[in-house]
Amino acid sequence: MNVKKNHAVFKNLLKLNPPEYIAILTLLCIFGFLIFRFLIPDWAPFANYPLYIALFAGGLPLLFILLRNIFRLEFGSDLIAGVSIVTSVILGQYLAGSLVVLMLSGGQSLEKYAIRTASKVLEALAKRAPTIAHRKKKIIMEDIPVEEIEIGDIIQIFPHEICPVDGEIIEGKGVMDESYLTGEPFLLSKAPGSQVLSGAINGDESLTIKATKLAVDSRYAKIMQVMQESQQKKPHMRRLGDQLGAWYTPLSILIAACAWSISGEAMRFLAVLVIATPCPLLIGIPVAIIGSISLAARRGILIKNPIVLEQFDQCRTMIFDKTGTLTYGKPVLTEQMVFNHSDPKEILRIAASIERYSKHPLASAIIKKAIEEKLDLVTVEKVSEPKGKGLNGFVGGHEIILTSRKQLDELGLANKNILLPEGQGLECLVILDGNLVAYYRFRDMPRKESSIFVQHLFPQHHFKKTMIVSGDREDEVKYLADSLGITEIHANKSPEEKVDLVVRETARAKTAYLGDGINDAPALLVATIGIALGQNSDITAEAAGAVVMDNSLETVDEFLHLSHRMRVIGLQSALGGIFLSIVGMIIAAFGFLPPVAGAISQEVIDVLAILNSLRTAWSPTRLTDMPSITKKKKKNQ
Repeated sequence: MNVKKNHAVFKNLLKLNPPEYIAILTLLCIFGFLIFRFLIPDWAPFANYPLYIALFAGGLPLLFILLRNIFRLEFGSDLIAGVSIVTSVILGQYLAGSLVVLMLSGGQSLEKYAIRTASKVLEALAKRAPTIAHRKKKIIMEDIPVEEIEIGDIIQIFPHEICPVDGEIIEGKGVMDESYLTGEPFLLSKAPGSQVLSGAINGDESLTIKATKLAVDSRYAKIMQVMQESQQKKPHMRRLGDQLGAWYTPLSILIAACAWSISGEAMRFLAVLVIATPCPLLIGIPVAIIGSISLAARRGILIKNPIVLEQFDQCRTMIFDKTGTLTYGKPVLTEQMVFNHSDPKEILRIAASIERYSKHPLASAIIKKAIEEKLDLVTVEKVSEPKGKGLNGFVGGHEIILTSRKQLDELGLANKNILLPEGQGLECLVILDGNLVAYYRFRDMPRKESSIFVQHLFPQHHFKKTMIVSGDREDEVKYLADSLGITEIHANKSPEEKVDLVVRETARAKTAYLGDGINDAPALLVATIGIALGQNSDITAEAAGAVVMDNSLETVDEFLHLSHRMRVIGLQSALGGIFLSIVGMIIAAFGFLPPVAGAISQEVIDVLAILNSLRTAWSPTRLTDMPSITKKKKKNQ
């Protein structure tokens, strides 16, 4: 048992990044120094030896990275830290130099740990993809690797399995969930002749399909390919600390150089650099981020990439997926038209009665409407659902058929088309004894907070544009956009088209993309920040920079306020610390603050910056400016 535990520890150590190795080594060396210096008097002369190891093994690699950045003309806040390491060695302040090494490597380690790369997304995609397919040859069925499927092969898909390849159903009928791939919100009925997509989840019935594409050309494989390409298009964002360090670093070196050249004393140059060490940037802002990550977790927001906290408040274009993001992703019967003076409630009662025997995606909506109206369902006889013909049966000797407008010609009711409204959304017809008696239209209804959330983005959070990018039909997307006040829509978009559109928008302004399905994952990667709403898909969660766990737009608004709050407090810590450091640098430049006193002063500034940054972990009374229309947050969250 111990052998297994040791092996697991060793494997975890192998997964560490170089900054993590340096941080661990430096920490151990500092502990060694303290033990030799204070606990073992006889070894006190050798106390600096562990620090030599830390500076050589840990400091040199970091200095090489800093030199590379200098050659690239990249002057970040960590440059002064590098100069401070060299200065501390020259002054013989090895402990101070080791602490700076620990500070640099520790910060990089936290960032490496927090930021999940695209390889994790692809790993999650690959893990979800089926690897084995059931191929039928005459009466023999064999399991083969998905890569060996050829066009024309007959593949069996068992209940609840993931479809391994694009194809056409030749036997069986049932439903499949393609929502993660297409954005369509409902389970889709399948019958012989229906097309199926790789990655779709089969329902309760076994289906037989004929492969129409190779596995590498199927829809799921294409999404993986788009994901890889999306990672290359992901915008590079400068961190807040680096933006401030870009001017603070040269200013500090300039002050130190002037002090040396005017006074002729090298000690003043060193004194200025000691107090100029940018701890408020290297520690203050990360502490503000970590505090905000902690508070976000308590509010149901999982921060996967710290940069989303820095950037969300700066985004000016909000891009929404439709299904499951702005809507609930469930069909609702919203419109009932009756003909021939029929009784609407009686027709609904009969329709719901027969729909109890159907797995059609709209059946649950009809049944739910009947329950809401407290209608008693009746007995139905001789129920059948011919392939592609709809659902039919007999109620009290009367034949009832629920079908689509496409079947009107075959039923001899082509002249009834003029009675039906235009549009090709979610709909069905009710035919009783050969007469058209009702038309039902369904909608994927918007969340109750969607309209308020969208409208408050402009005045409260300074967004300039909102838009819907969806794989759904245009009439459905336009209906939703009109109800929410969104003027720009892009419907019938594939994952590839979503990526291209988001890349274009991100080139104009910082973008935030909200989505929940696998088909949104590539777009989540290329937006300035990507936010996954809910926990519907591991792939989407991996691709996003943050996950809103409770699937609520009110929580997204809390996330916006968290981002703004983090930037304000982080900038207070950084700019306040920089101001005090500049004051100290000026005093040191005139010779009134020696290096040791400067180091103590810098520690005081660091403590003040950290204490201020820790305020981000405190939970305010209210984190949203939206009216409280969704479930109230628990107290003391």
